[in-house]
This record gives sequence, C-alpha cells and structure tokens, in this order.
Amino acid sequence: MANDPRDLNGQKLNAALLMLGRDRQLRQELVQWLKQAEQRIGYKGSVRDDITGPIIDALHCDADVYEKTLADGTQFQFFYRTKIARDFLLATSETPTHVWEPQTTRLLKYLAAHSDSDVLVGGAYFGDHAVLLGRQLSESGRHVHCFEPNQAQAGMLLSNVALNGLDNLLIRKQGLWDEGSQKLRLDGFDSFANVVQVGAAEEGFETVTIDDYCADQGCHLSLIMLDIEGAELRALQGATQTLRKDRPAIVFEVHRDYVDWSEGLLKTPICVLLSSLGYHIFAVRDFNTNQEMGMLPIELIPADHVYLEGPPHGFNMLAVLDETSLDRSLFKRVENVSPKLLRHKNPALHHPFDGMPGR
Repeated sequence: MANDPRDLNGQKLNAALLMLGRDRQLRQELVQWLKQAEQRIGYKGSVRDDITGPIIDALHCDADVYEKTLADGTQFQFFYRTKIARDFLLATSETPTHVWEPQTTRLLKYLAAHSDSDVLVGGAYFGDHAVLLGRQLSESGRHVHCFEPNQAQAGMLLSNVALNGLDNLLIRKQGLWDEGSQKLRLDGFDSFANVVQVGAAEEGFETVTIDDYCADQGCHLSLIMLDIEGAELRALQGATQTLRKDRPAIVFEVHRDYVDWSEGLLKTPICVLLSSLGYHIFAVRDFNTNQEMGMLPIELIPADHVYLEGPPHGFNMLAVLDETSLDRSLFKRVENVSPKLLRHKNPALHHPFDGMPGR
C-alpha cells in the first residue's frame, strides 16, 4: 500500500548507512562495533560475508580512503572498494603482517629471498604484494616491475611507493598479453575486472608481452606473480622466451570463471604450457582474506591431487622447476584437499593440516 512504512527493497536502509558513514569518527566506531559483533554471532556460514560485511560495505563509497601500517612498518593507503580493502581494514591486529592472502605473501617473500634477479607483478593493484617485495629488495639493487592498467589503483600504487620511500618499483599502466600493441579495456569493477580486447579506435590501454618488456628493459626475472583475472595464460604465452632463458618461479591465479578444469588442472592450457617447459605445479592453500597464520607451514597440493568441487572459485598456484628447492621446514606437501582455506567449511577439506590459526 502507498503508506507502507517498511523498506522492503532496502533502499532507505542503504542510504541511511551511507549517510552514517560520511562521519569518519562515527564510521570508525561502527566498524569497531561490528568487529566485536563478529566474535559473538553464532552462525554456520561466513559471518563476515553474510552479516557484518554487507553492513560495513554500505557505510562506504568508492572514494573513501584508509591508511594502515603493517607490523614491519610498511605503510599503505587504499580505497575502500572490494573485499581486499574490507578485510584489510577489519584485520584482527591493528598492525597485521600482510594485506591479503597470508600464505601467498609468505611464499612470494620466500621466493624473492631465494633468487637473485628482478621480480614482475602483473595485477599489482595498490601494491598489496608488490610494495612488500619492493621493501624486501630495496637494498639489493633488484627491481619489482609492476603492471596495473586500472588508473585509480595504479595511482594508489604510486602513492604507496612514495609513502614507503621506495625507488625500485617500476610501474606500467599496460596490460600483459601474448601480443604487444593491442588494445584492451577492463570489464567489471575494480579488482574483479577482466580484460576485453577492443578496436584500435576505442578507449583502453595498450598491451605488452613479458618477452618484449624484458628485452627492452634488459632485465632478467627470477619470480613472476600474475593475478590478472583470466589473462594469466595469454601473459605466459607472451613470456615463453623469458621462461626458457631465466627459468623464474611463477605464482599465478586460476579461477573457474576463466579456466575449465573439468578434466583436472594438469589438462588446463596454462598447466600444459608450464609442464611442457619442465615446471612442477602446485596449488597453494590459503585464506582469501587477511588472516594471521603465524608460522604454520605453507601447504602445497600437487596439481593432480587438488580437490576442486564446490561453487565457482579461484586460488593461487605455484610453478617451480626444482621442487627440492622449497625449504621443508616452511613448506608442507598435502593431497586431496581444497586450496581454499575457509573457517566455516568442512575441516577435513578446508582447514590447515596443522590446525586452524587462532585456535
């Protein structure tokens, strides 16, 4: 009826929460209260995703910016735009050890420490991994080559480089592809956007291959990290000379929205390519959030023993030429479990073998 006071579609509620969130102090108090509420709500699903997260999201707009400092002193500014920003903001510790994906962060830092050439990060975003690697390599004379075509996030990455006084990150607003001088655009929102090829006259950004970029820069790579929403295969197809010559370790994302793994991971085109070059391939077990893991081992699942059932999801993978180079005190090989660590799912499939962190 016309005078029904109920907000059945939630429009009034969302507008009210956004208005509350325009007061920074009030927003901070509300966020802190919701963090406390997460510890008290009894719920079988994900409290963050289903209950507190949507409320916190409604307090924000895309222009809201936060600053946060890690335990090692690394400083970050970031837009509140995706789950990455939300979960970083809601980290249990006021000074967490990482921004996103704890085990992947530790893996990247390990691989960078045990090599002697440059690092390339495709999908550098605001620097959640790239800035940490830049700080780690700042005294070594090595560089981190960053590719981020999202203009707003590339600008934030530049700010974070300056904020941390780094001079060894090289930032390109190009897309990594198997052909150079092509035109792409981003389709989707922020970190969820995938690339779409467009005509030369349309708006977009240019592509470059890793092979051409390395030849132009005269650089060698010991580590490649790719999180580019389905363009990972095309980027590696444009890097075959570099892979044969430099033999870098590779950390890359796969997602069922872009990768058909119905016949197993090893039969996907990206794993076929890497296997043909002699790489050993593993899925990395990790939380897709900010979650302190302490010194729990980084669990790696051989690509032919990964549990892949469930709704569409993605996870990171590792490709190395010599699997014996992975320190056994830090890494643990496991089989027939999911790479997705999830607190609210079946412990036999989704919890670390050595126990859930924080318990």
